[in-house]
Amino acid sequence: MSGPFSADEIRRYSRHLILPEFGARGQKKLKAARVLVIGAGGLGSPAAMYLAAAGVGTLGLVDFDVVDLSNLQRQVLHGTPDVGRPKLDSATERLRALNPEVTVVPHALRLSAENALELFTQYDLVLDGTDNFATRYLINDACVLSGRPNVSASVFRFEGQVSVFGAKDGPCYRCLYPEPPPPGLAPSCGEGGVLGIVPGVVGTLQATEAIKVVAGLGQPLIGRLLTFDALEMSFRQFKVKKDPRCPVCGPSPTLTALIDYEQFCGTRAPPPGTVRDVTPQWLVAHRSSVQLVDVREPGEREINEISGSVCIPMGDLASRFNELPADQDIVVYCKVGERSARAVEYLRTVGFQRVFNLEGGIERWVDEVDEALPGY
Repeated sequence: MSGPFSADEIRRYSRHLILPEFGARGQKKLKAARVLVIGAGGLGSPAAMYLAAAGVGTLGLVDFDVVDLSNLQRQVLHGTPDVGRPKLDSATERLRALNPEVTVVPHALRLSAENALELFTQYDLVLDGTDNFATRYLINDACVLSGRPNVSASVFRFEGQVSVFGAKDGPCYRCLYPEPPPPGLAPSCGEGGVLGIVPGVVGTLQATEAIKVVAGLGQPLIGRLLTFDALEMSFRQFKVKKDPRCPVCGPSPTLTALIDYEQFCGTRAPPPGTVRDVTPQWLVAHRSSVQLVDVREPGEREINEISGSVCIPMGDLASRFNELPADQDIVVYCKVGERSARAVEYLRTVGFQRVFNLEGGIERWVDEVDEALPGY
């Protein structure tokens, strides 16, 4: 067979090449493609592995995190020996071993409004494997503004969803979700949990859609949202129409540049000095006189808790803050201190003055005070 394939490539991709609907034409398109995967986590792991195995010519990977033991239940790019390593290092190593014919380009950065457009213009297609709304809106807007399709997916607990946004004449993420949910209402996987196999299924669907878009194969999920429920083992499809009033992809866009997405989603960390932090040692000394409030999800509390605390999940705080004493010091905690900092900021806006954040959350409490408690 003539073409840009070596003998090894012909053997490697032989099962593709004998598909009448795909063949050498589809494989050549894959080899010429430049695909960017945002996140080397639960979704990015299976997606990147199948894209590399399929023979995508250039595979970019964005991540800035390190491998944690808690990742390994779902993030199959990494192994136990990789704990503590940058995810990009273990992911790049694994993908190059899987298929040395693919050029893997690691991007060790936190995606932002300052770097997204420049990065996206280097690729033909973007896969969104992130787990927070601020980054999803950023990716969507940057894809629309740069003219790149966005294979978007998300997972939570036992469910997932996937669609293709930003394609020509198709809707974008904002057409489906014009506004983000209130902060704390939709916790991330790290806060609410996820069955490990669910991102495996959904990430594989992402890779499938990316290959279809690149190769011009079948009917990609443009204008359709596919949802997956692992408990029912069911799939459902919903139509997503292009919103003529969409501020970014509509005929008269009002959003023509990237914005502050943490402000847009209400997830910006409180400015330094506006939230009063206390250390675990301070809490030990004052524990008998304070009300402890745990703003994690109930499932997290089953892993560990600081005794004597009450549980008011972040999403319930607005309707339950009246359960807290106004004449007593209140210390709020979560896993690492980020959600609790936002909770403290909120409580101060509704009139609580004697409210503090446990610095470092229960993870620091376990490390410095109560090692008998399990970490997570």
